[in-house]
Amino acid sequence: MRPLTPAPLTPEAFAPFGDVLDATGDFRLINQGLCRRHHDRARLDFGPEGRAGISIFRAEPRALPYRFDLIERHPEGSQAFIPMSEHPFLVIVAPDPQAEPRAFLTNGAQGINLHRGTWHGVLTPLHAPGLFAVVDRIGPTPNLEEYRYSQPWTVLAP
Repeated sequence: MRPLTPAPLTPEAFAPFGDVLDATGDFRLINQGLCRRHHDRARLDFGPEGRAGISIFRAEPRALPYRFDLIERHPEGSQAFIPMSEHPFLVIVAPDPQAEPRAFLTNGAQGINLHRGTWHGVLTPLHAPGLFAVVDRIGPTPNLEEYRYSQPWTVLAP
């Protein structure tokens, strides 16, 4: 077993891989002062032939410790995961398949946007219903590469 311990998801720690989507930091009031707009939180990138699409994913919850041997990336576009419930989920990323992956745990009020080409684990909710809005590239060319580790990793409970 190759163990990983998840760290809390912070914008600084996650910056090499993508954007943290949350309602913290600067905002402006809209809707007669009744709504805080946290503006332009993610760098969406769908390439020259792609367009943004919004899909709904329903993923089976997993538990910690969580064992995995597969990561993937989308070379043609970014991919954002916005939870539709207030439950933490596990985020696994890696600079490349030969590097040690990193694990992050969201706080239940965060989504993520993975930059174009970022290696990442599969969607890993830790609680039902595992329901997410996903904003990613819709286009005519393939946008998925997978890598399977020869030895699995195990993400431990923090």
